[in-house]
Amino acid sequence: MQKDQTPQVPIRIRTSQPQENIQQPSQSNTQPALPARRVPPPPRETRLGSVDHNSDDYEDPDLFYSCVHPVNTPYRDMSLQVPVQVKVQYSSLCSDDELLDDDDTTLWSDSPISSQQGSLCLPSIGRLSPATKDDSPQLSAVIKMGWLDKNPPQGALYYQRRWVKLDVDYLRYFDNDKEVYSKGIISTAFITNVSSVGELKFEVVTSNRTFIFRAESEAERNDWVTVLQDCTGGRSRHSTMNPNSPLSSDFQGYLELRGLRSKLYTVVASDKVFLYKNMEDYRIGVGITSIDMNVGNVKVTDRRSFDLTTPYRIFSFMAESEQLKEQWVDAMHNAIGEALSNSEVADQIWMERSNSLCADCGAPKPEWAAINLCVVVCKRCAGQHRGLGPSISKVRSLKMDRKVWTEELIQVFLSLGNERVNSFWAANVPPSEALTPSSCSEERRRFITNKYRQGKYRKYHPLYGNQKELDNALCINVQSSDVLETLSLIFCGADVNCSTGMPSCPSPLSLAKAHSQLLQAELIKNNLNTELPRLEVGLAMDVNPYSPPLCVSHNGFLYKTASMARAITERKAREEFSRRWCTLNDGTFSYYESDKNSNPNGALKASEIVCLAVDASDRHGYDHTFELYSESERLYLFGTDDADSHKEWVKSIAKSFIPASAEPLLRLGFERIGRLKCKDGLNLQTSKVGWFALVGSTLHAYLEDSRGEEIHLRKLNELSIQQDNEVLVLVERGRTLYIEGERKLDFSGWCGAIQIAAGSGGDTLSQQQLTETDIPIIVHSCIGYITQCGLTSEGIYRKSGVNSRVAALCERFRRDARSLCLREGEHQVDDVSTTLKRFFRELEEGLFTSEDAKTWLSTASIQDESMKISQYQMLLNRLPHVNKATLQALINHLYCVQRVSDLNQMNLHNLAIVFGPTLFQTDGKDYTAGRAIEDLIQHYIHIFEVDEQQLKKQLAEIDVIIKLRTQNKNFPSTTPGGHIICTVYLEEKKETATAEYHVQIPGSMTAAELTCEVLDRRNIPVKDKEYWSCWEVCNKEEMERPLHYQERVLPILHSFGTESHLLIKKYHSMEAMICYLGNKVDVSKHGLMKFREERSILGLGRTTGSFNDRYFILTSNSLRMYKEVRSNRPEREWPVKNLKVYLGIKKRLRPPTCWGLTVVYESKKQEKPEKQQWYLCCDTQPEMREWFATFLSIQYDGDVWPQDGLQQTRVSRALPDTRHGNVSLIPLRGSENEMRNSVAAFSQDPLAPFRDVR
Repeated sequence: MQKDQTPQVPIRIRTSQPQENIQQPSQSNTQPALPARRVPPPPRETRLGSVDHNSDDYEDPDLFYSCVHPVNTPYRDMSLQVPVQVKVQYSSLCSDDELLDDDDTTLWSDSPISSQQGSLCLPSIGRLSPATKDDSPQLSAVIKMGWLDKNPPQGALYYQRRWVKLDVDYLRYFDNDKEVYSKGIISTAFITNVSSVGELKFEVVTSNRTFIFRAESEAERNDWVTVLQDCTGGRSRHSTMNPNSPLSSDFQGYLELRGLRSKLYTVVASDKVFLYKNMEDYRIGVGITSIDMNVGNVKVTDRRSFDLTTPYRIFSFMAESEQLKEQWVDAMHNAIGEALSNSEVADQIWMERSNSLCADCGAPKPEWAAINLCVVVCKRCAGQHRGLGPSISKVRSLKMDRKVWTEELIQVFLSLGNERVNSFWAANVPPSEALTPSSCSEERRRFITNKYRQGKYRKYHPLYGNQKELDNALCINVQSSDVLETLSLIFCGADVNCSTGMPSCPSPLSLAKAHSQLLQAELIKNNLNTELPRLEVGLAMDVNPYSPPLCVSHNGFLYKTASMARAITERKAREEFSRRWCTLNDGTFSYYESDKNSNPNGALKASEIVCLAVDASDRHGYDHTFELYSESERLYLFGTDDADSHKEWVKSIAKSFIPASAEPLLRLGFERIGRLKCKDGLNLQTSKVGWFALVGSTLHAYLEDSRGEEIHLRKLNELSIQQDNEVLVLVERGRTLYIEGERKLDFSGWCGAIQIAAGSGGDTLSQQQLTETDIPIIVHSCIGYITQCGLTSEGIYRKSGVNSRVAALCERFRRDARSLCLREGEHQVDDVSTTLKRFFRELEEGLFTSEDAKTWLSTASIQDESMKISQYQMLLNRLPHVNKATLQALINHLYCVQRVSDLNQMNLHNLAIVFGPTLFQTDGKDYTAGRAIEDLIQHYIHIFEVDEQQLKKQLAEIDVIIKLRTQNKNFPSTTPGGHIICTVYLEEKKETATAEYHVQIPGSMTAAELTCEVLDRRNIPVKDKEYWSCWEVCNKEEMERPLHYQERVLPILHSFGTESHLLIKKYHSMEAMICYLGNKVDVSKHGLMKFREERSILGLGRTTGSFNDRYFILTSNSLRMYKEVRSNRPEREWPVKNLKVYLGIKKRLRPPTCWGLTVVYESKKQEKPEKQQWYLCCDTQPEMREWFATFLSIQYDGDVWPQDGLQQTRVSRALPDTRHGNVSLIPLRGSENEMRNSVAAFSQDPLAPFRDVR
């Protein structure tokens, strides 16, 4: 159930009718009647033949079954009261024309008279008497009304008397002239013909129904025909509802009238609710009745039920779910608001030109206002204002909250206006953050929170921060007429309840009233309890987030080298430094020949300093040095032997150029601090300015629009530098940060420092590169590799590897464990197992820490098992977090190893003998250390409080690995049979670690699965409305094609040439294509395009063609090309399913427009295969997009994009039972002929879930 879905209700704006065509109602019986006409007797039945059981005598709807009640006492306060007249009658529940469900006449078995075939009659338990004329909801401008006989459905001869009304929108018919709600309505927009048929009769024809009425006389019949023809003539006709209908529905769907077994299709549109038997009737404009909501009230009665109460009926509805019920209630409340709205205030407010546009997003005709903030906003922004709470934004409607809008409040909005008010509220809005009318809800929420809750963009008053002066200024200003100044004072901290010091006028409000400043008083009155903006919630008033940097002063002697234009790579001796007198005053750092000189040798403004780096104590000739990097790409090196002086200089200089918003960085013991440009996440269009500080292995950052955050460099999933773009890429879980090299000099320094900080910093566990779970990457990688490749290796961990290879592995892990990926065949199991043991043997402080290692060993001698386990648990909890996580990962691994000791011969005892001395770093002369390890493995589940279900799952996965390895004697090493190793690029073709990926492509892998795999490698989350796709890009032909998400990748690779590649990127046009296809009624498309053919007969390379206008018709089966629009026979015809459509045309063909498609068709002729390639040019990009969308929709039967989004395609692929070949695929490299001659096996990798081994 969705809002604004098609089709829509075709309600038109009513126009005045000529006076002579309108039948004036009389006042008799409180109901209109035709003047100067004989009023017929009450409805009578006319029998023209045998009674038909489908007669509308029994079938006519009356919507008021047991679900419809008379208005009773609880509703009297909210409804217009009319006398109650109770009468017993039978009323049916659908229109005259047919049953609610033609196929199930037993639907109404509970009805008292359901035995009559086709009867839908139900007893009414009470109805209100008809309302007076003024209260009637059906008082549209009536063009004509009167009594007519109406022919029932199925052509029965049994006529019924109906009271018929015609207005500009609908032809309605009722049981009698006292009824308020009709039995049936026919939209005049769908009436295609009105004509006389036989004696006294006329027919009203819609697209698929004909209604026959009979008048009392020939003149009356002719009068009805004339009026109906005048009413419907000259209008565009609709065969069904379509997206271009005059008015879109607000909400629509099926609702059950409580007590019935069938549902009615209900539509909420503007200020009315329409009832239809089903959606098809809605589409063809034939309904049951409409309910005007100006007399309606909605009340929730049950979990899924609610009542729509009017003075005439109570409609008891039941929704399909509680959530849908809430949506229905909201929609009907909105309809009531629309019905009761009054535009008088809105028109007055809009007289100020700037108020006619939303103060936040610029949408036209805003109908809401925040009366305390003095801004006029649109409905979507008003919703976000409500989210701030009434203490910040008091939201009122311009059309419905009439009582709020006093003359003074209206004058406040007219005197200020959105433009003037935004000169305060939005004085400093960055263009990248500004809203537009099309901005999404999340963008509105963020912007409006920043603007009003935090006051981020406001213009700060010169007195901001000085409470006493602000209060005094407020008391003075409220005596004048400057309302904008008062607004600025209030929202910069002035207390509206402050004391004026005057007994007669103790508050600013009373002071304004005393001086007859009614507008000032109105503004103050609306802000008596307003919460002031804060940059951060709870921030003290005297903290100014936008204040300029504090004036820092410092001076003293420093030693300086000559400034440089390149990074310092060698040690600077003391002789290279010169003594200089340095001062820091008024935001300028100056250095002089001596303290006697008045003219500086040089100076740096604080605004020019972009980075400050603190060197290690032994880096240069002086013990303490620091580097300053300037905007002009110069580096300044200063030194001193005084540690305190050095510390004071670093602190003072940093304070001079770091803004107040990043002030917490100054409290850190940083090694490097400064300004960098960066791009956060997937928003690569605009850069942010960020302030960074490097402290140890942690990078602290303050980005625009965010609070401080920490990036743990040793836990990064990926760290790389894209040399071409000078971008440092930091990938952590769920996020990617791109740091840009705006200036080469300081950027190279940042890169080097971050890379060093991200590497292993020492020999303790906490100094290693870690995973997200705080396990050293070397431990995680070795355990993962052995789990996959070495569990069945006999003597695993007992046998030693080759010393040279082990030493090389240890060194590579020490340099950068993140970049090393262990691969079967390239690395040996015993080398990896020995590397793991050597890491723990050489670990500084040991795994159990030198402080507690002896306690662990003594615990092994405790005889009582429960006491021993408790002691182990106590010691475990005392370990540092990294040590505890590492120990649990290792013991878990050893527990799994000993579970398959029948294969590897490494039982509990053997593992303890090996790992006891290794982990406790003992000589192994006794078994004490081994006993402790044996206890930890044996009691692993209890000591570490393991989830047994998770452990069972892990062991089951290991069993699968072992089973597959034992069954496949020729088990592949790195590339399993049936895979191609293909190079896939992310966003652009670049041979870098962040853009180039080598992916194994099984035969069953789809484009969506390949896309998800590449995005997962980069930890890029797929958000809603992001259409990541896999593209086939052909550089030679200058064309590209987004693969359908279900399309198999492997066949595409085999058709590749050397000039083609696969690319993962967003398909920005997909949302527009989906919208186009969703609104498209017919699957076909036709139109003019420019056509050029390039035919190539294999072996000859002969080409022909030039661009000419052709008319194309694309259907579900074929694409036909005509020489011109009037041609009867197509020149060419191609089956759509065999066409491959690419975006783009190569430039050497000189296409007449840049919006072109390249279409490839290959015939299946055995003796003479032929490949056709031709080109289509469109006049506009939307036109090209529509053609491409239609091709895609036809080729894949309307399934253009996964219904639940790309994320739902991340499913494990089923293992195929058969192989289509027996040769493992080679990596996709080499010449085109070699690739085309490769024999591919399209089988699945059985170990795909276990191959993520670092």
